[in-house]
Amino acid sequence: MFMKRKILGKKPLKRKGSGLPMRKRRCRFCADANNLIDYKEVKPLEGFIKERGKIISRRFSGNCARHQRKLADAIKKGRFLGLLAYTRY
Repeated sequence: MFMKRKILGKKPLKRKGSGLPMRKRRCRFCADANNLIDYKEVKPLEGFIKERGKIISRRFSGNCARHQRKLADAIKKGRFLGLLAYTRY
């Protein structure tokens, strides 16, 4: 019988189905200083909300922790003031 060996060390992250390693995402707010988070600007904030109304996580949006917190606060403030809908239905 063949025994599986455990490989020590970390492997680079790879995309499913392809042999290419995953590219590290950069926070779009850190990369561009002119790109500010404001609860009054509805169009940019809608890009970070799923169809059901949930806020997209850091893992999928690629934001850093600081900007993800600011983004979530802006979305919540926009919802409270009636600028953004809680759901899209």
